[in-house]
Amino acid sequence: MNDTQHIVRLEKIRKTYLQGKVEVHAVKEVTLDIKKGDFAALCGPSGSGKTSILNIIGALDVPDSGKVIVDGIDIATQTRAECAEIRKNHIGFVFQDFELLDYLNVNDNILHPYRITRALQLDSAVRERARMLAEEMGIGDKLKRRANDLSQGEKQRTAICRALLPRPKLILADEATGNLDPDTYYNDSTYDAAVRASGSLIALTSAVTSGSLKNGFALLRPPEIGRASCRERGEISVVGV
Repeated sequence: MNDTQHIVRLEKIRKTYLQGKVEVHAVKEVTLDIKKGDFAALCGPSGSGKTSILNIIGALDVPDSGKVIVDGIDIATQTRAECAEIRKNHIGFVFQDFELLDYLNVNDNILHPYRITRALQLDSAVRERARMLAEEMGIGDKLKRRANDLSQGEKQRTAICRALLPRPKLILADEATGNLDPDTYYNDSTYDAAVRASGSLIALTSAVTSGSLKNGFALLRPPEIGRASCRERGEISVVGV
């Protein structure tokens, strides 16, 4: 298989954590491929290992065994410093609680990584890109509003803008719709815009509501909805366009 066709390839990865003296097998022999340009959801109930897999793909953790290829780079063979470079140059993160700074306005939250990371240069082009991303995400009129005055949907879009700003090739979203009411999930093209801007997106979701696939993204409730299923607790399904 040609790695240039895939943004992510996992081959039989395993990850075990120790909780006291108890071994917790968080990831068991997971293999998956995500093509460049895919909009994919990693679906499964709480405790099924989704976040562990996301951390491994995002070079925040390494598997005990198996191969992890992100944009042609074998993550498992990289040093800690090299993994930091991969995260900076290749990957954008949207966290479950969005991780915005409440005392900053939307514009400053989007630009914040450039103010705390020496390797990222904040210039007029970056400021203009931040403004354009905010416009595309529908929050262009909220740039001067503080984060603690935003709705959950506006916080989500602010976090996506921040993740997109350095032009990553891959966006990883950890339960980023978890704080939104069900009617909000698909009312706009937020994640479609993220895919257009970045190239690929992998989102995590628990079984939170019934529904159907839309634009390749699935919100699932066992046993089965659309083309994907989470038939047993601990099973993970991958859905893509």
